[in-house]
Amino acid sequence: MIRFLARRLLASLVVLAVVVTTCFFLMRLMPGGPFDLEQSPDPVIRANLLAAYDLDAPMHEQFARYVEGLLRRGDLGPSLRYRDYDVSEILAESLPVSLVLGGSALVLALVFGLGAGALAAARRGSAIDTAIMSLAGLGLALPSFVVAGVLVLLFAFHWQLFPVVGFGSPAQLVLPAVSLAMPFAATIARLFRAGLLEVLAEDWIRTARAKGRSPLAVLWIHAARPASIPVVSYLGPAIAGVLSGSLVIESIFAIPGVGTHFVESALNADYNLALGVVIVYTVLLTVANLAVDLAYNLIDPRMDDGLGGGAADEAVPRRGVAAP
Repeated sequence: MIRFLARRLLASLVVLAVVVTTCFFLMRLMPGGPFDLEQSPDPVIRANLLAAYDLDAPMHEQFARYVEGLLRRGDLGPSLRYRDYDVSEILAESLPVSLVLGGSALVLALVFGLGAGALAAARRGSAIDTAIMSLAGLGLALPSFVVAGVLVLLFAFHWQLFPVVGFGSPAQLVLPAVSLAMPFAATIARLFRAGLLEVLAEDWIRTARAKGRSPLAVLWIHAARPASIPVVSYLGPAIAGVLSGSLVIESIFAIPGVGTHFVESALNADYNLALGVVIVYTVLLTVANLAVDLAYNLIDPRMDDGLGGGAADEAVPRRGVAAP
């Protein structure tokens, strides 16, 4: 286990270094700059602005100073657009908002996905199974922004049950969280149904039934845990999808989260803010993937040999169950 964690942490540091280096130079090689988007300032003022933000130095010197500040003080630099604020201050205010939105969407996806998948597996071949799988296919086919638009038209404009924009109350969280959760709930439902159908055909499940266990006990006590392994495998990509999907959802519902600031930083050529968001997202995804790998050992002790011996990659083919 310790060797596995050490290897994963080292690999994560390498990934973070590559991401920071690549994004730093790509952003500065793009045409235009943070002071070229509005009316062109006086050349003297523009030169002073470039000097104030260390943008007049050679690119390799800018990179060296940025990395030094990042490693020594955790300094992400000042925002080139919101010039009275540092990037760390902006992210400290907006990151909790994005985490609440993403966490709510992930919880909804798990609750509805596991429930729908279990119901479809229990009623295999019935009209309920067909309806659930059809809805799951529709949820996979529709992008989150299309779902958001439909939900806004129905529940905000037509029935006027929920507000459209803003963040702060539970009512304002419902529509964006559901919009973000729907495609992931559909995938989880399909994966869990497929896993349950495979597990329910095992001999030890027949033994549990022969001992008089109720269908509900067989489903949730005996079959759910091994059937959830493909769902756990999917949580890593799901978390990445929630983070990337929140960029669009936050813009649609005017939520002051990290995604909104990332879109604005890209439009305004705010190098430091955009790179700060990329760093935060990279760290979050690394931690999430590491947590998913560790969760395998809790769900299926057979994975312990893969983690402890450094053979997690070899264990991957045993984890997944193909969706129907």
